[in-house]
Amino acid sequence: MRFILNLIWAIFCGFWMFLGYALAGLFFCITIIGIPFGLASFRIGVYALWPFGRTVVRRPTAGAPSSIGNIFWVVLAGWWLAIGHIVSGIAWCVTIIGIPFGIASFKLVPVSLLPLGREIVDNDDLDSAYARGYS
Repeated sequence: MRFILNLIWAIFCGFWMFLGYALAGLFFCITIIGIPFGLASFRIGVYALWPFGRTVVRRPTAGAPSSIGNIFWVVLAGWWLAIGHIVSGIAWCVTIIGIPFGIASFKLVPVSLLPLGREIVDNDDLDSAYARGYS
């Protein structure tokens, strides 16, 4: 079932959001200072392309640099990526069949705003992630 949901998602929404994240990643990778932001953008872009069966958890070792980096991220790229997820989530929720996809789109809004200090894990590995102290 996960495969079917991801395939429908990738065709109608995920590919376009992936392109947005890839564009932001390329923009950030132009400078050496922006490479961590670019890598985070590519990582989230792959998650936005194939979201079902995975979730985002907070890394317990992420500290002040992640928080400061998130401020720069929100100003430079996070707000327009979040708007893309909100608009696509509203469009998905117009139909009853699209509601699970809309919820998945809304689930991507927090990570699109504050990606640093987060890790994307498979739902199968979620128990081991919590055992390592992730929340």
